[in-house]
Amino acid sequence: MEFVKMHGLGNDFIIVETDSWKDADQLQPHAQYLCDRHTGIGADGLVAVGHDEKMDIFMRIFNSDGSEPEMCGNGIRCVARYAYEKGWIEGENISVRTLAGARYPQVELIDGRVASVCVDMGQPVLERQLIPMQGEGSIVKVPLTTSQGEFEITAVSMGNPHCITFVNDINSVPIAAWGSEIENHAMFPAKTNVEFVQVLSRNELIMRVWERGAGITLACGTGACATLVAAVLNDLSDHKAIVHLLGGDLLIEWNEEDNRVYMTGPAQYVFSGTIDLD
Repeated sequence: MEFVKMHGLGNDFIIVETDSWKDADQLQPHAQYLCDRHTGIGADGLVAVGHDEKMDIFMRIFNSDGSEPEMCGNGIRCVARYAYEKGWIEGENISVRTLAGARYPQVELIDGRVASVCVDMGQPVLERQLIPMQGEGSIVKVPLTTSQGEFEITAVSMGNPHCITFVNDINSVPIAAWGSEIENHAMFPAKTNVEFVQVLSRNELIMRVWERGAGITLACGTGACATLVAAVLNDLSDHKAIVHLLGGDLLIEWNEEDNRVYMTGPAQYVFSGTIDLD
Protein backbone atom coordinates (compact mmCIF):
# COMPACT_ATOMS: atom_id res chain seq x y z
CA MET A 1 0.00 0.00 0.00
CA GLU A 2 1.34 3.41 -0.97
CA PHE A 3 1.07 6.23 1.56
CA VAL A 4 2.17 9.80 2.21
CA LYS A 5 3.02 11.07 5.68
CA MET A 6 1.91 14.68 6.33
CA HIS A 7 1.40 16.91 9.33
CA GLY A 8 -0.38 20.09 10.33
CA LEU A 9 1.55 21.77 13.15
CA GLY A 10 2.92 18.40 14.26
CA ASN A 11 -0.49 16.69 14.27
CA ASP A 12 0.57 13.94 11.85
CA PHE A 13 -1.30 11.66 9.47
CA ILE A 14 -0.84 8.75 7.11
CA ILE A 15 -2.62 9.68 3.86
CA VAL A 16 -3.89 6.76 1.74
CA GLU A 17 -5.95 6.84 -1.45
CA THR A 18 -9.05 4.64 -1.71
CA ASP A 19 -11.45 4.22 -4.62
CA SER A 20 -14.53 5.18 -2.63
CA TRP A 21 -15.85 6.27 0.76
CA LYS A 22 -17.02 2.70 1.40
CA ASP A 23 -13.67 1.18 0.44
CA ALA A 24 -12.06 3.12 3.29
CA ASP A 25 -13.78 0.68 5.69
CA GLN A 26 -11.09 -1.89 5.00
CA LEU A 27 -8.42 0.46 6.37
CA GLN A 28 -9.97 0.88 9.82
CA PRO A 29 -8.79 -2.48 11.23
CA HIS A 30 -5.21 -1.49 10.32
CA ALA A 31 -5.26 1.98 11.91
CA GLN A 32 -3.77 1.02 15.27
CA TYR A 33 -0.92 -0.92 13.70
CA LEU A 34 -0.10 1.69 11.08
CA CYS A 35 -0.24 4.58 13.56
CA ASP A 36 1.94 2.82 16.15
CA ARG A 37 5.17 4.82 16.48
CA HIS A 38 7.25 1.75 17.39
CA THR A 39 6.05 -0.98 15.06
CA GLY A 40 4.21 0.94 12.33
CA ILE A 41 4.65 4.14 10.35
CA GLY A 42 3.59 6.28 13.29
CA ALA A 43 0.87 8.95 13.26
CA ASP A 44 -2.01 10.49 15.18
CA GLY A 45 -4.40 9.26 12.51
CA LEU A 46 -4.88 7.31 9.28
CA VAL A 47 -6.67 9.31 6.56
CA ALA A 48 -8.42 7.84 3.52
CA VAL A 49 -8.92 10.22 0.60
CA GLY A 50 -10.29 9.91 -2.91
CA HIS A 51 -12.57 11.35 -5.56
CA ASP A 52 -16.17 11.83 -4.43
CA GLU A 53 -19.37 11.47 -6.44
CA LYS A 54 -20.93 14.76 -5.30
CA MET A 55 -17.99 16.79 -4.02
CA ASP A 56 -14.42 17.17 -5.19
CA ILE A 57 -13.01 14.66 -2.71
CA PHE A 58 -13.88 12.71 0.42
CA MET A 59 -11.92 12.35 3.65
CA ARG A 60 -12.29 9.74 6.36
CA ILE A 61 -9.98 9.56 9.37
CA PHE A 62 -9.27 6.77 11.83
CA ASN A 63 -7.61 7.66 15.11
CA SER A 64 -4.56 5.89 16.46
CA ASP A 65 -6.87 3.79 18.67
CA GLY A 66 -8.91 2.67 15.63
CA SER A 67 -11.97 4.85 16.29
CA GLU A 68 -13.41 7.12 13.59
CA PRO A 69 -13.96 10.80 14.47
CA GLU A 70 -16.31 13.01 12.51
CA MET A 71 -13.75 15.62 11.48
CA CYS A 72 -10.12 16.70 11.80
CA GLY A 73 -9.05 20.28 11.17
CA ASN A 74 -5.34 19.63 10.73
CA GLY A 75 -6.09 16.54 8.67
CA ILE A 76 -8.33 18.39 6.22
CA ARG A 77 -5.60 20.96 5.53
CA CYS A 78 -3.22 18.12 4.69
CA VAL A 79 -5.84 16.49 2.47
CA ALA A 80 -6.51 19.79 0.66
CA ARG A 81 -2.84 20.28 -0.15
CA TYR A 82 -2.48 16.64 -1.19
CA ALA A 83 -5.46 16.81 -3.58
CA TYR A 84 -4.40 20.15 -5.05
CA GLU A 85 -0.83 19.07 -5.72
CA LYS A 86 -2.01 15.75 -7.18
CA GLY A 87 -3.88 17.80 -9.79
CA TRP A 88 -7.30 16.53 -8.71
CA ILE A 89 -8.68 20.06 -8.30
CA GLU A 90 -9.18 22.87 -10.79
CA GLY A 91 -8.68 26.16 -8.99
CA GLU A 92 -7.88 26.84 -5.38
CA ASN A 93 -11.24 26.06 -3.75
CA ILE A 94 -12.03 22.49 -2.73
CA SER A 95 -15.18 20.79 -1.48
CA VAL A 96 -14.60 17.88 0.89
CA ARG A 97 -17.08 15.28 2.09
CA THR A 98 -16.49 14.35 5.74
CA LEU A 99 -18.44 12.43 8.35
CA ALA A 100 -19.35 15.84 9.84
CA GLY A 101 -20.69 17.10 6.50
CA ALA A 102 -19.22 19.27 3.77
CA ARG A 103 -16.12 21.35 4.45
CA TYR A 104 -14.51 23.87 2.12
CA PRO A 105 -10.74 24.43 2.17
CA GLN A 106 -9.01 27.03 0.03
CA VAL A 107 -5.32 26.62 -0.72
CA GLU A 108 -3.27 29.80 -0.46
CA LEU A 109 -0.37 29.94 -2.90
CA ILE A 110 3.01 31.67 -2.93
CA ASP A 111 4.98 31.33 -6.19
CA GLY A 112 2.62 28.58 -7.26
CA ARG A 113 3.17 26.44 -4.16
CA VAL A 114 0.76 25.83 -1.30
CA ALA A 115 1.86 28.08 1.58
CA SER A 116 -1.18 27.57 3.81
CA VAL A 117 -4.78 26.39 3.74
CA CYS A 118 -7.84 28.31 4.91
CA VAL A 119 -10.79 26.06 5.76
CA ASP A 120 -14.43 27.04 6.13
CA MET A 121 -15.19 24.81 9.12
CA GLY A 122 -18.91 25.55 9.15
CA GLN A 123 -21.10 26.89 11.93
CA PRO A 124 -20.40 25.86 15.53
CA VAL A 125 -23.00 23.64 17.16
CA LEU A 126 -24.09 24.99 20.55
CA GLU A 127 -27.11 22.79 21.40
CA ARG A 128 -26.46 20.21 24.12
CA GLN A 129 -28.23 17.34 22.38
CA LEU A 130 -26.31 17.91 19.16
CA ILE A 131 -22.82 18.26 20.68
CA PRO A 132 -23.75 15.70 22.24
CA MET A 133 -23.82 16.59 25.94
CA GLN A 134 -26.11 15.29 28.66
CA GLY A 135 -28.50 17.56 30.52
CA GLU A 136 -30.33 20.75 29.65
CA GLY A 137 -29.63 24.46 29.63
CA SER A 138 -26.56 26.50 28.78
CA ILE A 139 -23.33 25.00 27.40
CA VAL A 140 -21.30 27.88 28.90
CA LYS A 141 -19.69 27.76 32.37
CA VAL A 142 -21.11 24.35 33.20
CA PRO A 143 -19.81 22.68 36.39
CA LEU A 144 -18.24 19.26 35.79
CA THR A 145 -17.35 17.05 38.76
CA THR A 146 -14.55 14.49 38.37
CA SER A 147 -12.20 12.55 40.61
CA GLN A 148 -9.60 15.18 39.67
CA GLY A 149 -11.78 17.97 41.05
CA GLU A 150 -14.49 20.25 39.72
CA PHE A 151 -14.10 22.08 36.43
CA GLU A 152 -16.01 24.91 34.79
CA ILE A 153 -16.42 23.92 31.17
CA THR A 154 -17.86 25.21 27.92
CA ALA A 155 -18.93 22.68 25.29
CA VAL A 156 -18.87 23.24 21.52
CA SER A 157 -19.15 20.94 18.52
CA MET A 158 -17.30 21.64 15.28
CA GLY A 159 -18.76 18.47 13.81
CA ASN A 160 -17.05 16.64 16.68
CA PRO A 161 -17.45 17.33 20.42
CA HIS A 162 -15.14 19.59 22.43
CA CYS A 163 -14.97 20.46 26.13
CA ILE A 164 -13.06 23.66 26.87
CA THR A 165 -11.70 24.73 30.27
CA PHE A 166 -9.99 28.09 30.85
CA VAL A 167 -6.97 28.05 33.17
CA ASN A 168 -4.65 30.66 34.66
CA ASP A 169 -1.40 28.84 33.88
CA ILE A 170 -1.32 26.33 31.01
CA ASN A 171 2.02 24.93 32.19
CA SER A 172 0.54 23.76 35.49
CA VAL A 173 -2.17 21.62 33.89
CA PRO A 174 -1.71 17.80 34.04
CA ILE A 175 -3.09 17.31 30.53
CA ALA A 176 -3.10 13.51 30.53
CA ALA A 177 -4.69 13.06 33.96
CA TRP A 178 -7.41 15.66 33.50
CA GLY A 179 -7.93 15.11 29.80
CA SER A 180 -8.38 11.35 29.89
CA GLU A 181 -11.00 11.53 32.62
CA ILE A 182 -12.98 14.35 31.00
CA GLU A 183 -12.85 12.57 27.62
CA ASN A 184 -14.69 9.63 29.13
CA HIS A 185 -17.04 11.57 31.44
CA ALA A 186 -20.68 10.45 31.47
CA MET A 187 -21.75 13.98 30.49
CA PHE A 188 -20.39 13.24 26.98
CA PRO A 189 -22.10 10.11 25.59
CA ALA A 190 -19.88 10.06 22.48
CA LYS A 191 -16.79 10.98 24.55
CA THR A 192 -15.14 14.35 23.86
CA ASN A 193 -11.99 16.17 22.88
CA VAL A 194 -10.65 18.22 25.77
CA GLU A 195 -8.98 21.65 25.50
CA PHE A 196 -7.25 23.62 28.24
CA VAL A 197 -6.85 27.30 27.39
CA GLN A 198 -4.92 30.23 28.82
CA VAL A 199 -6.03 33.67 27.60
CA LEU A 200 -3.15 36.03 26.82
CA SER A 201 -5.28 38.79 25.33
CA ARG A 202 -8.52 39.22 23.41
CA ASN A 203 -6.78 38.09 20.23
CA GLU A 204 -4.22 35.60 21.52
CA LEU A 205 -4.83 32.26 23.24
CA ILE A 206 -2.70 29.29 24.30
CA MET A 207 -4.34 25.87 23.90
CA ARG A 208 -3.31 22.36 24.91
CA VAL A 209 -5.35 19.37 23.84
CA TRP A 210 -6.24 15.85 24.82
CA GLU A 211 -7.77 14.39 21.67
CA ARG A 212 -10.52 11.81 21.84
CA GLY A 213 -9.04 8.53 20.65
CA ALA A 214 -5.48 9.85 20.33
CA GLY A 215 -4.42 11.44 23.63
CA ILE A 216 -2.02 14.38 23.77
CA THR A 217 -1.23 15.76 20.31
CA LEU A 218 0.77 18.76 19.15
CA ALA A 219 -2.25 20.44 17.57
CA CYS A 220 -5.98 20.08 16.97
CA GLY A 221 -7.64 22.21 14.31
CA THR A 222 -11.26 21.62 15.31
CA GLY A 223 -10.15 22.15 18.91
CA ALA A 224 -8.65 25.53 18.06
CA CYS A 225 -11.92 26.51 16.37
CA ALA A 226 -13.99 25.34 19.34
CA THR A 227 -11.61 27.18 21.67
CA LEU A 228 -12.15 30.52 19.95
CA VAL A 229 -15.93 30.03 19.97
CA ALA A 230 -15.84 29.18 23.68
CA ALA A 231 -13.62 32.19 24.43
CA VAL A 232 -16.07 34.50 22.64
CA LEU A 233 -19.04 32.96 24.48
CA ASN A 234 -17.21 33.62 27.77
CA ASP A 235 -16.35 37.19 26.68
CA LEU A 236 -12.63 36.41 26.86
CA SER A 237 -11.76 36.94 23.20
CA ASP A 238 -12.67 38.86 20.08
CA HIS A 239 -14.01 36.96 17.07
CA LYS A 240 -10.55 36.62 15.50
CA ALA A 241 -7.47 35.38 17.32
CA ILE A 242 -4.20 33.51 17.09
CA VAL A 243 -4.30 30.17 18.90
CA HIS A 244 -0.88 28.98 20.04
CA LEU A 245 -0.51 25.18 20.01
CA LEU A 246 2.47 23.01 20.88
CA GLY A 247 3.14 22.52 17.15
CA GLY A 248 2.65 26.15 16.09
CA ASP A 249 -0.06 28.74 15.49
CA LEU A 250 -3.47 28.76 13.84
CA LEU A 251 -5.45 31.85 12.86
CA ILE A 252 -9.11 31.33 13.78
CA GLU A 253 -12.02 33.61 12.93
CA TRP A 254 -15.67 33.22 13.94
CA ASN A 255 -17.29 35.41 11.32
CA GLU A 256 -20.13 37.46 12.77
CA GLU A 257 -21.90 37.86 9.42
CA ASP A 258 -22.26 34.23 8.35
CA ASN A 259 -21.70 32.56 11.77
CA ARG A 260 -19.03 30.31 10.22
CA VAL A 261 -15.61 29.52 11.65
CA TYR A 262 -12.52 29.87 9.45
CA MET A 263 -9.19 28.23 10.23
CA THR A 264 -5.90 29.11 8.51
CA GLY A 265 -2.67 27.20 8.94
CA PRO A 266 0.03 25.12 7.24
CA ALA A 267 0.12 21.55 5.90
CA GLN A 268 3.49 19.87 5.38
CA TYR A 269 4.81 16.74 3.70
CA VAL A 270 7.11 14.47 5.72
CA PHE A 271 7.80 11.43 3.52
CA SER A 272 6.17 8.83 1.29
CA GLY A 273 6.54 5.08 1.02
CA THR A 274 4.89 1.70 0.77
CA ILE A 275 3.89 -0.77 3.46
CA ASP A 276 2.58 -4.33 3.34
CA LEU A 277 -0.67 -4.62 5.27
CA ASP A 278 -0.18 -8.38 5.56
